[in-house]
This record gives sequence, structure tokens and C-alpha cells, in this order.
Amino acid sequence: MTDVILTLNAGSSSLKFSLFRIGSAAWLTPVLQGEVETGGIATHFQATDQAGATLADEQWPDGKFDQWLGKTIGWVEAHIGTDRLVAVGHRVVHGGPEHDRPERVTPELLLALERLKPLAPLHEPHNLVPILAIAASRPDLPQVACFDTAFHHGMPVVATRFALPRDYEAAGIRRYGFHGLSYEYIANRLHEAAPDLARGRIIAAHLGNGASLCAMRDGRSVDTTMGFTALDGLVMGTRCGAIDPGVILYLQQQRGLSPAEIQDLLYKRSGLLGVSGGISSDMRILLASADARAREAIELFVYRIGRDIGALASSLGGLDGLVFTAGIGAHSPEIRALVCARLGWLGVVIDPEANRRSDLVISAASSRVQVRVMPTDEEAMIARHTLAAIRGADGAARLPAA
Repeated sequence: MTDVILTLNAGSSSLKFSLFRIGSAAWLTPVLQGEVETGGIATHFQATDQAGATLADEQWPDGKFDQWLGKTIGWVEAHIGTDRLVAVGHRVVHGGPEHDRPERVTPELLLALERLKPLAPLHEPHNLVPILAIAASRPDLPQVACFDTAFHHGMPVVATRFALPRDYEAAGIRRYGFHGLSYEYIANRLHEAAPDLARGRIIAAHLGNGASLCAMRDGRSVDTTMGFTALDGLVMGTRCGAIDPGVILYLQQQRGLSPAEIQDLLYKRSGLLGVSGGISSDMRILLASADARAREAIELFVYRIGRDIGALASSLGGLDGLVFTAGIGAHSPEIRALVCARLGWLGVVIDPEANRRSDLVISAASSRVQVRVMPTDEEAMIARHTLAAIRGADGAARLPAA
């Protein structure tokens, strides 16, 4: 019998899951991964093993989240056979000002996370649903909450502060930063692959449907583009990114939009989708489109990345390395080339063929900045933290082999 850990990443209409086997010396071996996605009429369940072979590809009658959560956990437990599920780790987007590391789920923690829902209204409620469901159905099964904000807790205070009266800061209104599990994974992998570079001044670009940048020195977050919410910073698939707060006042006062309508506009109808005139939020579709509006959406996406990389290089006092990760960052040579073309003033020069192949290092020999492509693995970080939490020895768990 081998112990296994399940990781869950719940969204508004999807649930991603992965299973890891705990080996000797706390090695974590990925076993399978999958996703449940609801389309309103039917729910699509799919799972693959680590080699990519299909284990399940099913359509379920659409139902409530707790129904397909229960079916998913039932499928996982049936699949693991004689192995023993010893814990479940969860991605929780917002940990607020107090939760700066992964924590075992307790009734007290659940109460604290309920109070954080207004800070991440489109993420936090969905993150908590599977935690609550498992706590009700399997109260003896340990659960661990892993916060996307935790990695950024070490940022200098000046990088976290808004220019608001101090009583608002005391109430928790500050810059938190997100995508922390992804950046933590990149920092760990970079330390293994290029330790000298990892100790230097690095900007990691997590570019996907959600997008942000993180400035790191010696593997620690120094500054980042997302702030109080995951709405801030870069242009994203459907999110606007940084915007003049006066626009919000104008929309409310002059256009008569309600808070709910503004939330829907900024989170769901803006970004690449909005600028492209509704063509798509998917970068692959925009890159293939001949429509001028698609090109303009790409141009704005790249422009803002280049501008904010310049700002974060200032926070670092220079730049030694640039790492592209996540869906767009790791898989789109076109976007990487466009971004790097704007960074020549920083000494960034890429090798076009290495970039086309998505090599681990895509910078040219003449580049003053080393440019890398590194797929991220938030689930591996969740599994690592979960194992450390249930064994009571932080750092005991080891990441799976890349």
C-alpha cells in the first residue's frame, strides 16, 4: 500500500485535479491529472495518466458542483486501488494579510477564509466549495489550503502599500500579489537548473488567461503586477488589468452601471476579449485571425508586458534573467518574440530558432539577460506543501522530477 495525495484547483465552472504518490525520501511522483468542466448542459470529465494516455473521457449530466465533486473523488479513489488517500491539497487564491504559508484546514481557518471572499469574489468562493464538501463528507481526511498570495508576503512594505489613509491599510487594503504557487515552483526549478542565475535579479512572466509578472531576487518575491485583487496589472484574457480608478467612478456615476455590472465588465468582458471586439479571449485564435482588432488586442497585451517588465527591472535595480511560463508564456513563440523585441534596451536578445523550438534557454549568446522557457506546475507545489503540512516538517517533501 502506497500513500497518495490529491490536489484540487476549483474554479467557477471547472475543477482541476492531480494525484501524487509519496515515495521514499518524500519524493512525490505524479500519477494522473484531469479536469471536470461544466458547459451548462453537460459536464465533461477527463483524466490522463502521467504519460498522457487517456484514463477517462466522459460526459456527465450537468448537476451541482458538489455532485460532480463527489463523483470525481469517487473515481479517483476507485482508480488508486490499494493505495491510500492520506490528504487533499487545495489552491486558495487569497490568504489575506495573515495567512502567509500553507495551513491545515480547521474550522477556525474556514471562518477566516469566509471573511476573505470579498477580496476575491470570483475565485475564493469556488476555492472553498470542495474544502467544505470534503470536510462534511470526510471529516477525518486532512486538508491543506495553499494560498496564491503567500509567496509575495515577503515583499518590501513599500511594494505593498497604496497611497490611501493608513486606517484603510490597517483594514487589509494593500497589494497582495497572486500566482504565487506558480512563481514558487519557478523559483525552485530555477534554483535546481541554474543556481547562480536564481540568486540574481529575475522576472518571471506567468502569461495565460490570467497573467502577471513577478520580480524575484534570490528566489524571493520583490514586486509583482497584481495587487489587491487578481484584476490588477497586465491585460488578460477577459480581465482589464490596471485601470485608472476614475474610470470606475465614471462608469458608476455617469453611465449608471451598478457594482455588479462593473464587476462583470472588468472581470468577464474586457481584456483580450473586449479589445478584440469579442473575437476571442484565446491568444491562439487571435494570433490566427486576420482581423485588425485581434492584432490590436495582441499589441496591447505585449505593450503592457514590456512596459511592466521595465518597471519591475527598476524595482530590482537591473535584470539578469527573464522566465516565460504558463499557457501563453511556455507555448507561444510569437508572443515571446514580440515581448523580447521591446526589451532590447535591457540587453535582451533571443535566438529565433531556439525560441521557435521552445528550448529551455532561448536567449542568444550576445544577450545580457538570460531568457528561459519553463512550464509551471502549481499542482506539484500544492502536493509538496500538503505533504509537508501533514508530516509537520516544512521542506521535507521534494518536487517531482521535471
